[in-house]
Amino acid sequence: MLFAFALSSLNIMLNQGAQGKKEMSQSERQGLLRDTADRAARYLETLDKRAVAADPDSVKTLRDNLETDLPLTGQQDDHIIDFLDTYGGPATVASAAGRYFGFVTGGALPASLAANWLANCWDQNGFSSVSSPALAAFEDTALRWLKQALGLPAPAGGALVTGATLANFTCLAAARHKVLKDAGWDVEAKGLFGAPEITVIVGEEVHSTVYKVLAMLGLGRDRVLKLPVDEQGRILSRDLPTLNGPTILCLQAGNVNSGGFDPASDLVPWAQAAGAWVHVDGAFGLWAAVSDDHKHLVAGFADADSWATDAHKWLNVPYDNGVAIVRDSDALHQAMAISAAYLPPGATRDAIEYTPDSSRRARGVDIWAALQSLGQQGLSELIGRNCRQAKTMAEELQKAGATILNDVVLNQVVFAFDDDDTTNRVIQFVQEDGTCWCGGTSWRGMAAMRISVSSWATTDEDITLSAAAIVRALDRAHQSEAAST
Repeated sequence: MLFAFALSSLNIMLNQGAQGKKEMSQSERQGLLRDTADRAARYLETLDKRAVAADPDSVKTLRDNLETDLPLTGQQDDHIIDFLDTYGGPATVASAAGRYFGFVTGGALPASLAANWLANCWDQNGFSSVSSPALAAFEDTALRWLKQALGLPAPAGGALVTGATLANFTCLAAARHKVLKDAGWDVEAKGLFGAPEITVIVGEEVHSTVYKVLAMLGLGRDRVLKLPVDEQGRILSRDLPTLNGPTILCLQAGNVNSGGFDPASDLVPWAQAAGAWVHVDGAFGLWAAVSDDHKHLVAGFADADSWATDAHKWLNVPYDNGVAIVRDSDALHQAMAISAAYLPPGATRDAIEYTPDSSRRARGVDIWAALQSLGQQGLSELIGRNCRQAKTMAEELQKAGATILNDVVLNQVVFAFDDDDTTNRVIQFVQEDGTCWCGGTSWRGMAAMRISVSSWATTDEDITLSAAAIVRALDRAHQSEAAST
């Protein structure tokens, strides 16, 4: 049904008199779309039967076949699709399947994937309600529903961006605006030359993208004040410094390794009592708010001033899709506003006034479709199921001799084996085996493996098969070590 829908929606676009390098008859168009839909269906239907990691030989073959000059004349459309399917598909990582546990990657829900296809056929530029009234309406609804699902204030402003990095950027740009405005400085007009200094406070385990964003905003990577953390990467809420002047505190809802949460109930009142802006990097952890069994983890976070998260992680929409929510909607607007005579204002909220980008795709449609498909109850069940599966994985690996390095409070499992060399060998052998995909990380000075259970497609059987594959890899690592001694 999904691919019949895609076929129909794609045909809408081509039936509107698309002008290309050559005329296509109606039957030729139908044939191209039907062939593409069939190929896409086969790709998704066979994901569970192939190795999760990209096949190295297929990657080499793809690159070899791409080593050509720009063609002088246009190629046949059916040949282009055949090339993509023949050489591109086998070189992909099966991240849409249920046994991919890398990088907190969520698979795309069928409804959201189909909606994404249809929205691409519409080919709308979603920068304003003038450029696309439809996308503006979907985006307004998506943002309203997101705030409801996450328990965030209804009047807050919002922006749909590429991912958590740009969501953090958007929120911290609003923070920069507000703390400098309160100090009597217009940063949008005057820049940072001569501006009052801003103190930025982070935990020692803050995500690397926050440093990237601070550099982009002119606030500096090395000027931050780092607060000590506990063994789970959570900021310690003791011996806190006295805050003076313009200050931004960055908290973490879901450490990228351990899944740990900073103690917001202690830290938010401390910072806000001094007039500081509190920002939450909740790329995946903020979604704990929708789960009855896990919402206690986000206690106090709703009192912050801004929040960043990803929809393409635990909401399971197609890439790329990040969300920025800012309590002070005017601060967001002032930080992102644009002035151009050729851009007529829309009758409702114009996204271009609240986001870093101007031309932009239909992210609101993806989010709306996912939330419409799941509902509040389905979203809660998805989060709860993945967290339960993560606990099961940890239990199975511990039985096999793994050392679980984190408190498995959410969907993250960090573990190691005998020593760094053994752990790295297991990672290599797991990826070569292809049953599942797990990546490596460095956790508190040691090599570790990391599992992120984030997909609607992950079944309990996937967990069982994956745990067994990791145990096989451990046996192989031991045999390899024995043979080399």
